[in-house]
Amino acid sequence: MVLEMKVPSPGESITEVEIAQWLVEDGDYVEKDQAIAEVDSDKATLELPAEISGTITLKAEEGDAVDVGSIVCLIDSEGKPDKEKKEVTSDLPKKSEPEKEVKVETNSSYASGSPAPSAKKIIEEANIDISSISGTGRDGRITKEDAQKAKASMGTPIKGGNRSSTSLKLSMLRRKVSERLVSVKNETAMLTTFNEVNMSEIFAIRKKHKEAFSSKHDVNLGFMSFFTKAVVKSLKEFPDVNSMIDGDHKISYDYCDISVAVSGPKGLMVPVVRNAEALSFAEIENEIKRLAIRARDGQITVDDMTGGTFTISNGGVFGSMLSTPIINPPQSAILGMHNIIERPVAIEGKVAVCPMMYLALSYDHRIIDGKESVGFLVSIKEALEDPINILMDGNIEKALDL
Repeated sequence: MVLEMKVPSPGESITEVEIAQWLVEDGDYVEKDQAIAEVDSDKATLELPAEISGTITLKAEEGDAVDVGSIVCLIDSEGKPDKEKKEVTSDLPKKSEPEKEVKVETNSSYASGSPAPSAKKIIEEANIDISSISGTGRDGRITKEDAQKAKASMGTPIKGGNRSSTSLKLSMLRRKVSERLVSVKNETAMLTTFNEVNMSEIFAIRKKHKEAFSSKHDVNLGFMSFFTKAVVKSLKEFPDVNSMIDGDHKISYDYCDISVAVSGPKGLMVPVVRNAEALSFAEIENEIKRLAIRARDGQITVDDMTGGTFTISNGGVFGSMLSTPIINPPQSAILGMHNIIERPVAIEGKVAVCPMMYLALSYDHRIIDGKESVGFLVSIKEALEDPINILMDGNIEKALDL
């Protein structure tokens, strides 16, 4: 029996995917449920498992865009594993192959890629790599005009420098992200406001309780749980930041689904921590850990990234000092975290060296006023600088479930 494998629907509203990578070769024997390909949609990268065991025949190339429901390969269930094939063919007599005639071509002044004398002078003077020039003359010969165009495209090169280049097609996911980011810049009135936060109190809490927390909950006590808690608190105070524009309407949410930017093999992903307002510190850390592992292993699904009412992006893990994060549509705001650097700051008239972090809030001015955006960011700052009283109700052990 020959099975026609069709592209399954990765999610609602997705009509096309791209073959990112075949994990098998044409003619290979595959086992049922074995991953045979990675396919990119505009929201995620998914693995395509074999529906039956058998010999596979590929019907699409890597990089091809194919419609959901179209045939991408055939699997012949009567095909035999490679081991069985070798046992059958090893007993057959080997046929002697006739010697192939080898043709040797001699160089000529008109061989492909050879320059005319006038072109040769330009190439040598400009130190141009001759292999990078496509000849338009007879039999591919490089003309004076070809050499002049090549020189003009180089500007003034450094003698002996490497001027090679490569062209690589962007994945469907990367192209979709690009489109979304450009649309945000064009379709929103995006502004960014900044503040800074003294992380001393959070540092002290983590230093004192991180070992007990990790032992109890099997996850590290990171910064993200503090920031998520602070964001949730501030979203309740400033509900417009937890709202979106839909045509002529404003949609506000009484829950906080926090999108968390994580880095994966296919680029930046933004899975969602659902109902973050109802989660404890440990539950937030465990959920972020789970989503980060799924992103790292390429298992993030469309459902994992669908929704979200607000986004937190931590560029600080890469060393970013300050940035203006771009809103994750259709949300109205995004918080950017940055690296923590010890700096001298004035505290009660005295200079102290403290771990400081810059915060950035990008927001859509169509729905969020300047007063609200500043107030929201100040609220986050206050919560992070006094986490025991504001985020933990004065009881660290109870808040961390120790």
